[in-house]
Amino acid sequence: MSTDDNKKHCIAFIFARGGSKGIPRKNIYSLNGKPLIAYSIETALACPSIHSVIVSTDDDEIASISKKYGAAIPFIRPKSLSEDTSNEYDAWKHALLEYNKIYNQKIDIFISLPTTSPLRSVEDVENCIEKYKEELSDMIITTKDAKRNPYFNMVEKNSQGFVKIVNSSNGDKKYINRQSAPEIFDVTTVAYVSSPEFILNSNSVFDGKVSGVHIPEERALDIDNMYDMDIAELLIKKGK
Repeated sequence: MSTDDNKKHCIAFIFARGGSKGIPRKNIYSLNGKPLIAYSIETALACPSIHSVIVSTDDDEIASISKKYGAAIPFIRPKSLSEDTSNEYDAWKHALLEYNKIYNQKIDIFISLPTTSPLRSVEDVENCIEKYKEELSDMIITTKDAKRNPYFNMVEKNSQGFVKIVNSSNGDKKYINRQSAPEIFDVTTVAYVSSPEFILNSNSVFDGKVSGVHIPEERALDIDNMYDMDIAELLIKKGK
C-alpha cells in the first residue's frame, strides 16, 4: 500500500430506516442480545482503513442506539427517502450531500455497510477497500457462490402459465448440466465501496465499471426474514 493510499479519507455509512415489512423494526431487532445495526457499526469501527462511521436514519430510536455503539448521526434522513418504495441509492446521494455541508473534509472513499450482513468480518471490508484502491473500478460489490443458475436450474413462467429455463442457451450453446453452465454469483450486502463522485453522477450501482469481492457463504448471509435471522443467531452462537 502506498503512502497516498494511507491518506485516503474513508467514511463508512450505514443506512437504517425505521420501517421494515419483513421484520418489524429490523434494524434494531435483537440478534443474540445485540441490536442488528450494532454488528455493522462495530465492524466498521474495527476496520483500520475507516476513519469514521455515520448512520443515516429517519428514526430517533435507531439514532440513539447507533450513538450508543459509537456511530455519528450528523443529520436525519428525510421521510421521503425512508419509505418502502424509496431508492436507497438516493439516500446515498443525500448522505454525501449532507456530509459535504457539515464537514470540511473531502471523502475519498465511500463505504456502505448494510445492517443485513451481521456476519461480515473486518477482513471482508478491508478486502473491498483494497480492491477499490486498485483504481480499476467505479464500484465494488460483494458476491457469494450461487446455488441456482439461470442457464440450468432457474425457471420462469410464460404467458400460458408453463415454466421454462430463464436462459435456455448462450448463443448456439445449450447446457445439460450445472457444471457446464456459465459460473453465476449471488450479490450479497456485505459491502459497497465507491467514490462520492461516481455516486452523485450515476443512478445505480451498475452504471459504471463494477468489480466483485467473493465472500464465503458463512459470512455472506443477507437477513431478509425471520428464517434468516434465526440462521444468523445459530451461526453467531456456533462461532463463539
